[in-house]
Amino acid sequence: MGREFEKTVVPITRSIIGFDSAWTDNPKAPGAVCIIRIGSNGHAQIAEPELASFCRALEVIRFEHARSPHVLVAVDQPTIVRNLTGSRPVERVVSSYISWIGGGVQPSNRGRTGMFDDAAPIWAFKAALGAVEDPEQARLAREGLFIMEVFPALALPGFFNQFSTRLGGPRYNPARRKTFKIENWQQVALLLSELGVQSEIEGLAEWCSAHAKKGKPTKADQDLLDALICATIGYHWLRAPRGQSIMIGDRETGYIVAPVRAGVHEKLSLAAMTHGVAIDGAYI
Repeated sequence: MGREFEKTVVPITRSIIGFDSAWTDNPKAPGAVCIIRIGSNGHAQIAEPELASFCRALEVIRFEHARSPHVLVAVDQPTIVRNLTGSRPVERVVSSYISWIGGGVQPSNRGRTGMFDDAAPIWAFKAALGAVEDPEQARLAREGLFIMEVFPALALPGFFNQFSTRLGGPRYNPARRKTFKIENWQQVALLLSELGVQSEIEGLAEWCSAHAKKGKPTKADQDLLDALICATIGYHWLRAPRGQSIMIGDRETGYIVAPVRAGVHEKLSLAAMTHGVAIDGAYI
């Protein structure tokens, strides 16, 4: 990420690092990282996504934190899992909405070997990182290293109304050949390109526009795209009005931070009330 750093506005005041971890540390199928940097004049710029293992992600984050006083790592993987079986409370809320738009949510529990057991890479990653896991504090702080859990599949309908309809969620995962739709791939990338323009994040629109033109995208291409989505969620959390994001769940049993629009917030709040899960720190 050195070349991108040389091009960015300095001094950097905040960096958001999106990390699609891929959940397991498989050298043949790594995740990806993406950085959005904010300069002292408020200018934002993207460093293009790169494939990354947990180890490489740590290197990128440490490199970035040495240059930026405030770093937020937005991870597409459950970061708090205390339940031995089943799903976390936050997943029961999110799955009701994701099912409505035609998707699914994987259950997280300590019984899933390689993902959430005691030896899973996410716990060693968090321990080595030493970041503060408090999304609300990350919004207010001027310095520090923070981490929070995000979920691209929930963020996309939160960003774009087109996906917040019955069975309207995008099928853009090339690894799922039976459901993958190239038009959904293009739509997601182009909508993110437009969001990059609206959010004035230099370089984001160009990268997404080029990514949309891939005729046969691979799972690695999707990992890169998801890392960018993670970074964009973190950027939105820090820069947009608080009411345009939602935090579902809590830091004891697990949570997810996501952008929301009118309609999405109401559906998630109703599901949270049904399952007794907190929304933005309060029980409805």
